[in-house]
Amino acid sequence: MTQTTLLQYEAPWPVHALDWCKSTAPGHQSRPRSAFRLGIASFSEDYRNRIAIVGLQDERVLVEDDYTDYPDFVTLVEANHGYPATNLQWQPASASGFSWTGKAPAAELLATTGDALRVWEYFGDAPAASSAYVGRQPSGAGHRLTLKTALSGQSKVQSQSTGPPLTSFSWNEKAPSLVVTSSIDTTCTVWNIDTSTAITQLIAHDREGSTDIFVSVGADGSLRAFDLRSLEHSTILYETPAPKSGPPAASASSRLPTSPLLRIAFNPADSNYMSTFHMDGQDVQILDMRSPGQPVIELRGHRAQVNAMGWSTTDRPTLATAGDDCQVLLWDLATYTQTATSPRTANSRLNSPRPDVKKRVVTDPIMAYSASSEVTNLAWSPQIPGMTMNTGHSTAPGEWLAIASGKSIKALKV
Repeated sequence: MTQTTLLQYEAPWPVHALDWCKSTAPGHQSRPRSAFRLGIASFSEDYRNRIAIVGLQDERVLVEDDYTDYPDFVTLVEANHGYPATNLQWQPASASGFSWTGKAPAAELLATTGDALRVWEYFGDAPAASSAYVGRQPSGAGHRLTLKTALSGQSKVQSQSTGPPLTSFSWNEKAPSLVVTSSIDTTCTVWNIDTSTAITQLIAHDREGSTDIFVSVGADGSLRAFDLRSLEHSTILYETPAPKSGPPAASASSRLPTSPLLRIAFNPADSNYMSTFHMDGQDVQILDMRSPGQPVIELRGHRAQVNAMGWSTTDRPTLATAGDDCQVLLWDLATYTQTATSPRTANSRLNSPRPDVKKRVVTDPIMAYSASSEVTNLAWSPQIPGMTMNTGHSTAPGEWLAIASGKSIKALKV
């Protein structure tokens, strides 16, 4: 039986934010369809944006390439979002074992940012034991997506009573009640979404981290690390080099204007390594927290600006990048990142440097996919185990990569 390597979905609106569910739904651990759910959000320049959860219409599309009676993905449920969502994420896998005080056991959480941090509860369909269908499912049957809370704090640096728009956020995988948001006023706020309270707000400038350390990037072209145990200081891990030529600086001590850094992503297999890229930049920089100051690796393969990137969840460090050149590139960085043992532990701070490493330029991705138009976002699935369906067919284990291109979403088997 042929294994499917491409799944497709056509949204009714341009897709911006995108994320793959991190775990199977409660009561559905043995159902392949439960692992193939995506959260998506629209982008339109008005107050009529939507978020939606899409899933497989029929599990048989995973093993039958010629099964074309129904679309691969269908909309399970959707909701109004108002302004566009700048980011959307499913709860981390650790959330299923966390002791929540305000979440229903059958609910899964999603979060979005825009004019506020919104936390949503998603209730899927009934467990397989009580389900009346075998494969195909009526769209939207038994699915609910409801707004649980909207969090917006007053800015430290602006006088308005409502919080400034949020540019992004990161969900703490080890402590899933903690979320760090970043806003256009250069501040980052740490929220406890279980109690709907702000723990702290600090002036930084976009997001991410472990239990105690998170990293942000911003329009000033710097990448900074913060330790929640010592918020008085931040460590500048990387600053965009000043242009060799340009308008003169206002004073001898001021820096020339630099290119903003847009996104940052940690390698889940080794959090010493992270990736970032510049606004309008075609290259991706790989940084090592133990060797601050300059990238240890630079990826050069795109022919237009990079829009998105994401690390695989496998132990082998694999990074996917996508851009306006309609290309999705996969980079195997094992040769470059596993030459030194990480000295950092869960309780260590940013005080374990390694000797400076000369930057290596990588120009050959291990895989490339050409889309029909610019690729604006991507999301990895977790490792999905092989499963046996009730038809007797078996699915192969592995990872999938979802990419957004206009209104189209494609899921590629990696």
